[in-house]
Amino acid sequence: MRRLSFLTAIALTGAFALLSSTMAKTPALPLFARALGAPPSLIGWAVMASTVPGILISLPAGLLRDRLGARPLLVAALFVFATAPFLYLLVRTIGELAIVRFYHGFATAIFGTVVGAEIVARYPQSRGHALGVYSAVSTVGRSLAPFLGGALISAAGFPGVYIGCAVAGVLALALGLRVTTDHPAEPVASPGPAASSRTHAAAVLADRVVLTTSLVEALQYLVFGSVEAFLAIYAAHRGWPAWTIGVLLGTQLGIVVLFKPRLGALSDRFGRRALILTGLTVDMLAVAALPFTARFPALLAINAAFGAGFAATTAATGALVADRARSGGFGASMGVLRTIMDIGQATGPVLTGILIGVGGYRLAFLTLAGLLALGAVVFALSAGGRPAAHPAA
Repeated sequence: MRRLSFLTAIALTGAFALLSSTMAKTPALPLFARALGAPPSLIGWAVMASTVPGILISLPAGLLRDRLGARPLLVAALFVFATAPFLYLLVRTIGELAIVRFYHGFATAIFGTVVGAEIVARYPQSRGHALGVYSAVSTVGRSLAPFLGGALISAAGFPGVYIGCAVAGVLALALGLRVTTDHPAEPVASPGPAASSRTHAAAVLADRVVLTTSLVEALQYLVFGSVEAFLAIYAAHRGWPAWTIGVLLGTQLGIVVLFKPRLGALSDRFGRRALILTGLTVDMLAVAALPFTARFPALLAINAAFGAGFAATTAATGALVADRARSGGFGASMGVLRTIMDIGQATGPVLTGILIGVGGYRLAFLTLAGLLALGAVVFALSAGGRPAAHPAA
């Protein structure tokens, strides 16, 4: 552990944490909710439950990180990662499932905000690359989760997959306790006295580029969360076994792992705007194509394209928001980004479930594609690119 850089060590912790949380969700969550007898609309609410904590806690967590440091918040998040999987074993109704998902959501909300702020503060000259490396390494766990989760469901049912989640969550806690104590912050140029948390938050909320970029990320995660939840149901309705659904969704995340660090480095060199617009366009076309085929090879190719577009957009959005941050206010900036992102991610599954109930999968997926197109137009018309960071407060 002592020989690992902070970035490598925290990324490995994130890999175990995301392995645990994603196995509890993909493909287990929609399939478990379906097994409990929930219709698509209620499945959407169950999926949304885990994103509500992000709306409530992301900005406060970022502000607390700026004031207190990362360690206490990371330990709290990792404790939730380690304990939440055991609660799924007690679930018997869709309401109970939503409650457990709500609790589990605090882990990813706090962890993602605080880690993102730490990374952009420690690596000021290579934020896009550093965020991409963290995301790629940690997403290895997330990428393995659908494959492993689908196999565990097929082999041992839902209890088997949640026991697997518990093992990964406990390992993340054990590793994270050492990461947060063994790796002091790397020195960066002193920006002068830090502004108050209120000043940082107000500055972030007044920045049109930050808000527009956060809106784009929210739309991207709105669509991502909807596809992740309802593509599994779409495939299950056609009789696909759980392990094949895991392969389908795992391939998408594997593409993210392969592409995101390289795309983040490209955004450091050539700017953020073109990468974000390219990712939105690719994902718009991929989502629009989803409801027109049920063949495995075609869906696999579409999912791979969707993963590439998602990697392009999200490799640049966080870095662009960090570029706009005042010195000492990285937590506030990342908190705003994740709060707006979680609003989108929370809205997506509920909206998609309603649309499926009204007009089926074709209406739902085409509407999601339209939202991405709208986001691309709004972002293209906004000020953006690769702005210099704000001057020190």
